Amino acid sequence: MSVEAFEIAENGGANLKDVDDDGRPRRTGTLITASAHIITAVIGSGVLSLAWAIAQLGWIIGPTVLIAFSLITWFCSSLLTDCYRAPDPVHGKRNYTYGDAVRAYLGDVKYRFCSLAQYVNLVGVTIGYTITTAISMGAVKRSNCFHRQGHQAPCKVSDTTNMIIFAAIQIVLSQLPNFHELSLLSLVAAVMSITYSSIGLALSIAKIAGGGHVRTTLTGVTVGVDVSGTEKIWRTFQSLGDIAFAYSYSNVLIEIQDTLKSSPPENKVMKKATSIGVSTTTLFYMLCGMLGYAAFGNEAPGNFLTGFGFYDPFWLIDIGNICIAIHLIGAYQVFAQPIFQFFENYIRNRYPENGFIHSERIINIPIIGKFPFSPFRLVWRTLYVIITSLVAMIFPFFNDFLGLIGALSFWPLTVYFPVEMYKKQAQISKFSKTGIWLNTLSSACLVVSILAACGSVQGLVQALAHYKPFKVS
Repeated sequence: MSVEAFEIAENGGANLKDVDDDGRPRRTGTLITASAHIITAVIGSGVLSLAWAIAQLGWIIGPTVLIAFSLITWFCSSLLTDCYRAPDPVHGKRNYTYGDAVRAYLGDVKYRFCSLAQYVNLVGVTIGYTITTAISMGAVKRSNCFHRQGHQAPCKVSDTTNMIIFAAIQIVLSQLPNFHELSLLSLVAAVMSITYSSIGLALSIAKIAGGGHVRTTLTGVTVGVDVSGTEKIWRTFQSLGDIAFAYSYSNVLIEIQDTLKSSPPENKVMKKATSIGVSTTTLFYMLCGMLGYAAFGNEAPGNFLTGFGFYDPFWLIDIGNICIAIHLIGAYQVFAQPIFQFFENYIRNRYPENGFIHSERIINIPIIGKFPFSPFRLVWRTLYVIITSLVAMIFPFFNDFLGLIGALSFWPLTVYFPVEMYKKQAQISKFSKTGIWLNTLSSACLVVSILAACGSVQGLVQALAHYKPFKVS
């Protein structure tokens, strides 16, 4: 029995009240759950690096870039919401994934390019979240160590053990059949993300109020004082990637929209959810980035909760890092589920007669109740979590990794495909005023993505050259 058939049977049979217009179980998502999914996806580990990014850019360019990225993300995401159905945004055929929407509007060639960009990005995000969670878990132990032994104590920890713990949790959660089962997990994760962002914000305000001189400038880190001229250029590019990553969620927007009820129209609800999600995150980003820079100045750490810009109150820092870990446990699934669905659908279509791949039965689990179990899902998803965790252990570099992911995904997934699909749907000529403006926007964002990718690659090369694994002390 398939997951869809099981869900319909649980609701009392496959009648019109149980299914949507596409024959799938009736969707129950609302504005609240969609907004929670977006906030879970957007307010992630990216917020922790914004003080560092603002320090590289300064008081003028830093906030300007943050606002620009938020407006571009909001605008392009609003275009993308109309592409959930094709050709009509309200009554057309549903597209269940980002790739399905691209294929419906732009054809198979661009669909392949989109799939490559989307799934490379999603895999990268799950690796990045594994790194960040391990660092946050380790920061709890280090914080307690600093409290007992003093701020100058070595207090080194190994991230490997924490990554193994995180992977074990994800192996269990990855058995959830699909995106529709994540609503509660996303709500909890959204609360956690707002909580740790607020803690970072409060600690920054407290540090500013406590006095002490820190050096900030209109143009960020100073050449000849903080960095060399070459480092200034590379760090500027890398900070663009960090900010781009902080707004990265377009690659799961269609999947989120596919959880919404049919009435009111999904595109209208998703536009509201996008506005709520982007405006909420931008408010937090501006406050965390600017107040973090005001608190630490040009020496702002790459991660202001785990980089120990703060030492006290140690218990509050512990709570913040625990909230980060809980949030990223949920956020990992938001980004991993589209990967699982894509691969499983491909394999099932490729091998329609294979019993192991198609086998699925209902089992009773204490407390949880009836649960659809698939041996193929268990094996493949477990392997995925293990492999991404191993990659995270090999490349445990927070800022550089986030910047590279953001740079590689920002232009194709956040800008190019939404713009191209909208032009196709609205039949906009490339030489019309709207067409010229949209093409200019897309080209400018491509240049930004290339520069950000170059900065992040250079940062990764440097990090690898100086990387020395350490053990628990």
